[in-house]
Amino acid sequence: MTFSTQAATATATAFTVDDYVLYRDPTKFWRGEAGHTAVCRVTHVERSGSGTVRYTLQTLTGGLLRGAQGAYMRLLPPADAMRDIDTAPLHSATATDDMTAAAVAWLTQQHATANHRRPELPPTS
Repeated sequence: MTFSTQAATATATAFTVDDYVLYRDPTKFWRGEAGHTAVCRVTHVERSGSGTVRYTLQTLTGGLLRGAQGAYMRLLPPADAMRDIDTAPLHSATATDDMTAAAVAWLTQQHATANHRRPELPPTS
């Protein structure tokens, strides 16, 4: 009788400072404790001589996690965070209702910047 199991999908991703990641604390997860997963920003990357890489993470709630293993982290791509701006229906009556407040603020800033004329260069003599 043959048994089939799915292979783990962990990838050897190298994270860099200022990447946003989803981190799962393996100890809390396997114990069934609450708060095992958090969104974090990578603040430090430490490479050892043996090739091991550990990360220091700043949680968005203000905590600091040291010695995080990359196998328990997943990159949060900027494209996902910005998708609502990229796909917003700007010509509908409900355009602002369909976007987050951050998206509206960014578009407002871009509109204000685009409507200002650039200073003209002085005439050459």
